[in-house]
Amino acid sequence: MRKDRVTKVALTAAIGLAYLACLSVAQDAQRQIAQGPFRPTWESLASQYQCPEWFRDAKFGIWAHWSAQCVPEQGDWYARNMYIQGTAQYNYHVKNYGHPSKFGFMEIDNLWKAQRWDPERLIDLYKRAGARYFVALANHHDNFDCYDSKYHKWNSVNVGPKKDIVGIWAKVARANGLRFGVSNHSAHAWHWFQTAYGYDAEGPMAGVRYDAYTLTKEDGKGKWWEGLDPQDLYTGRNIVMPDGITSIKALRDWHNRYTAPWTEEPPAMNPRFTEVWFLRCQDLVDKYQPDLLYFDDTELPLGQAGLDIAAHYYNSSIKRTGRLDVVLTAKKMSPAHRAALVEDIERGVATEIRPLPWQTDTCIGSWHYDRNIPARRGYKTVDQVVDMLIDIVSKNGNLLLSIPMRGDGTIDEQEEAFLEGMARWIAVNGEGIYGTRPWKVYGEGPSVSERPEPGQFGGARDVRSRPYTQDDIRFTTKGDTLYVLCLAVPTRDIRIKSLGSESPICIASINSVELLGSDEKLTWTQEPNALVIGLPSSIPCEHAVAFKISLGPTAEVITPAKEPDVIFVPTPQEVVDKMVELAEIKPTDVVYDLGCGDGRIVVTAAKRYGVKAVGFDINPERVKEALENVKANKVEHLVTIKQADIFTLDLSEATVVTLYLLPSLNVKLMPQLAKLRPGSRIVSHDFDMRGAKPVEVVHVTAPAGPYGNDHTIYKWVVPWEPE
Repeated sequence: MRKDRVTKVALTAAIGLAYLACLSVAQDAQRQIAQGPFRPTWESLASQYQCPEWFRDAKFGIWAHWSAQCVPEQGDWYARNMYIQGTAQYNYHVKNYGHPSKFGFMEIDNLWKAQRWDPERLIDLYKRAGARYFVALANHHDNFDCYDSKYHKWNSVNVGPKKDIVGIWAKVARANGLRFGVSNHSAHAWHWFQTAYGYDAEGPMAGVRYDAYTLTKEDGKGKWWEGLDPQDLYTGRNIVMPDGITSIKALRDWHNRYTAPWTEEPPAMNPRFTEVWFLRCQDLVDKYQPDLLYFDDTELPLGQAGLDIAAHYYNSSIKRTGRLDVVLTAKKMSPAHRAALVEDIERGVATEIRPLPWQTDTCIGSWHYDRNIPARRGYKTVDQVVDMLIDIVSKNGNLLLSIPMRGDGTIDEQEEAFLEGMARWIAVNGEGIYGTRPWKVYGEGPSVSERPEPGQFGGARDVRSRPYTQDDIRFTTKGDTLYVLCLAVPTRDIRIKSLGSESPICIASINSVELLGSDEKLTWTQEPNALVIGLPSSIPCEHAVAFKISLGPTAEVITPAKEPDVIFVPTPQEVVDKMVELAEIKPTDVVYDLGCGDGRIVVTAAKRYGVKAVGFDINPERVKEALENVKANKVEHLVTIKQADIFTLDLSEATVVTLYLLPSLNVKLMPQLAKLRPGSRIVSHDFDMRGAKPVEVVHVTAPAGPYGNDHTIYKWVVPWEPE
C-alpha cells in the first residue's frame, strides 16, 4: 500500500515527448474490450453503474495482502525502501541479504516459497470471523504477478512459490460460499520501483549501481532466472537517479521529488508499460472473473487504460451473468466520477451516511507482514475493529480488513486470537450487520458531536484515539427492525435519545426490545426524550452489544409505495444557498425539488424569493420531516410537500427543478425534464446528467459532510445542448 500520495509533479522533460504521446494514443485505440452497454468514458460509467446488492449485504471482507515483500517480515514497501540508503529496510537488507547491487529484490521474489500455506484452513477461519467476501492481492507496486500471468513472466507460477496463488485462493474462497476479489496495485510500479536503479550516496559502496541498473536477460544464463528479463520486473530506466549525489539526505530528497509523486497519468517515456499493464489486468479479470476488483489508485489508473479496463470488467460481467454483478473500487473520487464505481477510503471512514455504497480498507498491522508489530503487541484489537465495523455499516459502508501473512503462508498466534475473537462477536451480533441498511441518522453520543480526527488518506481516522462509551450508539435497519448498537459494553441503563416519544427522528411506535444473543426479557420505557432500556443482567459478548427493536406503524403518514432509490443525505445549507442563487429564481417561478428530503431547498426558495415551491419524496418519514420544517419556517402558504414517485410526476407546472440524485436517476428523469417549458432551469448537487451539457458548473466549499468539503453544482437551461 502507499505511504505517500503526493500531488502530481513534473517528473522529467522526457514525459512530454510528443512522439511518445502519439504512440500511446495509437495503442489506446487498439485495445480490445468486451462489448456491452458501458463505454470507456467517465460519463458512461457514472450514469449506468449500480452497486450490486450482494456487496451491500456482505458488509465485511478479509484481505490477504500477501506477496514476496512479506518474506523479510519488515513491513510495507520493502521492495522500494531496501534501495534507499539510510532506511531501516535498507539496513536490514544489507545485514541479512547483502548489498542491493548484489542481492536485489528479484532474489526475494525467488525466496518466497509459501511452503506452509494452508488456504483451506485460513479461509475457514476468515469465514468464521465474519467475512462474506475475500480479496487476494494480485500484484503490488513491486510489479510481480501472484497468478498465472499470460503477459508477465515474473509471476508466482514461474518464480518463487511456483503456484497460482490467486487461482488457488479463488477456488477455495468460492467453495466456501464467499465472494472473491483481487487487488491490483501495479500501475505505479513504473515510478515506485525506480529506486532499484539508484546507488548508495555514502559509505564503501558509494556510487555502485543497484542490480536493476546493470542486469540484463543475458545475465541470467545458467542461473535460476534464466529466460527472464530483470528489466520487465523493474520496469526499465524511466526516472533514473543521476550520478553525483553524495549524501543520504540529498538522495532521499531526490526520490521524494522524482520517484515518489503519485500520478495516475501513463508514463509517456514508457508507453509499453501501460499497454502491458492493460493486458495483465485484462487477463486477470478474464481468467479469474473476480466479483470485486480493487485499484490502489486515485480514481482510475493510467488514464484511458483504466477506463478501458472498467468498461471491459463491467461488460464482461453482464455478458457472463446477464446483469452487472461486480464491484470496482478506487480512491479519492471527484463528485462527477463517484457514481462510476465504489469509492474506497484507505485507513479512514466516512464522517456521515453516504448515499452511495463505499468501503474502508485497512489493516490490523502493516500491509506487508512486520514481525516487530506482534513483538510490541501493536495489532488493532477486536474491540477496535468491531466498533469500526459497526460505525462503517451505520454509514452505508463495508469494511475490507487485511490480516498480514508471513512469507511462508502462515499468520501468527496473535492474529489467530484476533480472528477467533471476531468470530465470537459476529456469531452473536451478525444479524445487526449483514443485510442491513442505514437508518435516518447513523448514530448519537459524544463521538457524533465531536470533531472527527482526520484519517490518514481522507475521511475520519479508522480507529479513534479516544475510546467509545456506552452512550456512543450506532443504528442499522432491516425491514421493520431497527438495530441499536452500543459501542461499549453498558454498565448502566441505556438511554437512546433518538427513540424518545417526542424525538423528531423516530416517528414510529416501538413494539418490542431484545438483546441479540440473549433470551432475557428486558425492561424498557419510551420516555419523551429517550428510549430507556434497563441494564441486562448478563451481556452475551465481550465487546459492543446490539439491541433489536421492532418498530410499529408510522404515525400520520402512509406506507411508501416503493423503497427510496437513494439514501437521504442532507445538502449543506451553503450548497442550498448557491443552488437557489444559480437557479436565478424570479417571483413568477414555481420550484420543484425532486427527492426533497427534509424540505430545506423549497423552504429556502420560498423564504428568500417568495415563490411557490413543491417538494416531492417517496419516503414518508422524509415527508413528515419536510412538513415540520415548512411549519417551523412559517411558509405553509407557499410550500407544498407531497409523497410521490418522482418518475411518475407531471412536471409541466415547474420552471425551476432542483436535484440531489445519482447520475443514473438524473438520466432516468431526462424525458420528463425535457418537457419543461423553454427557459426552465435545472440545478443538480454533485451529479450531472449524461448527454446534457451544463451551461454552468460551480464549485462550493461547505463544512465537512459525507464526501468532505468540496461540492459541485450543475445548471442546465431547457432545451439543453446535447453533450
